[in-house]
Amino acid sequence: MTHARTLPPPARTLAIVGGGPAGLMAAEVARAAGLDADLYDAKGSVGRKFLIAGKGGLNLTHSETFDAFATRYGERRDEVTAWLRDFDADALREWAKGLGVETFVGTSGRVFPGDLKAAPLLRGWVRRLREQGVRFHVQHRWEGWDEEGALRFATPEGERRAKPDAVVLALGGGSWPELGSDGAWVPVLEENGIAVAPLRPSNCGFDVGWSEHLASRFAGAPIKPVVAYWRDAAGHEQHRQGECVVTATGIEGSLVYALSPALRDAIARDGQTTLHLDLLPGRDESDLLRALEKPRGSRSFSEHLRRQAGLGGVKAALLHEVLDRSRWQDAAALARAAKRLPLVLKRARPMEEAISTAGGIRLEALDDALMIRGRPGVFAAGEMLDWEAPTGGYLLTACFASGRRAGLGAVAWLAKQASS
Repeated sequence: MTHARTLPPPARTLAIVGGGPAGLMAAEVARAAGLDADLYDAKGSVGRKFLIAGKGGLNLTHSETFDAFATRYGERRDEVTAWLRDFDADALREWAKGLGVETFVGTSGRVFPGDLKAAPLLRGWVRRLREQGVRFHVQHRWEGWDEEGALRFATPEGERRAKPDAVVLALGGGSWPELGSDGAWVPVLEENGIAVAPLRPSNCGFDVGWSEHLASRFAGAPIKPVVAYWRDAAGHEQHRQGECVVTATGIEGSLVYALSPALRDAIARDGQTTLHLDLLPGRDESDLLRALEKPRGSRSFSEHLRRQAGLGGVKAALLHEVLDRSRWQDAAALARAAKRLPLVLKRARPMEEAISTAGGIRLEALDDALMIRGRPGVFAAGEMLDWEAPTGGYLLTACFASGRRAGLGAVAWLAKQASS
């Protein structure tokens, strides 16, 4: 009697479009679950923005408590927190350790690889993915779907099409277009009826419109420490201490980046917004006034400011910038300006200069597994989703977590399709 041999079912295929952290993580979990995984990237190699992010020291994540960490995602806190519950900062550090990359907590609470570099981690990760069977296809720019639902890619050899069983889109936002995050996917998705919030700069600088003197003499000068005062969307005054940097057109730096969503939205609402800086945090205004009222004798005005108030260099230049010449001898006006220097911000810097972007696929257009509603089998992850976060490791952690969630979502969806 001849027995028919039962053949194993063919492996399901997942296409991941985009080779940043979210896409690579989706590929990793999909391959671990036994899917055939093909990863496509428009550039000649993957992880280019990740490498640039680590150029000055890769800030992988942050060590603060989970509850504090979750507050960094603003209006999308609830949605992003759900991703992080499955893969948080501690899980990310353990994952890096599995690649042979030990991490440490810096004085600011930020978490870095031991060597501070992104390249060894990325190389080790890509090598492991290749060994696990992930297939990489570089110089494949995604251009949407054809009439039969196949993925269309522009390649140096002409158009190529692929029809996987499921897809994870991880195409990044709209900043750093030269590295691949150019937002070219926005009209493609909109033409397919997928709701996309407009991309906007985040973690960006702002234009003030300095005089030629200040711009030419002090561009690149750090302003530290300072306390920034601004009003939130409800009109309540907030404050935060940190550092920023004068640019040729305005200001940028870690403190400004942290406030950028509120400042950007205020400009969009009102046409401009005012950021106040305390140039001498910790020094009382009345004490400062007494010091400035002391006779300066034969000393120059600049020397008097430096000796009595500790206001020299860029801080003195900023006072000259905002005060009329007629008020330079007014000690009360000087003390008030030094404690609440008003900077009128006119516009955010262009999106291509920003560290990251806000906007993207509206989270309401996705289910809990990050599958696009109305587009079965198509998932999305990373910065192309409508959320934002400050620098400090928060952006990267959520990209990793969302990529993992989308990859596992694709695994579960395909398993359900196979059993139905």
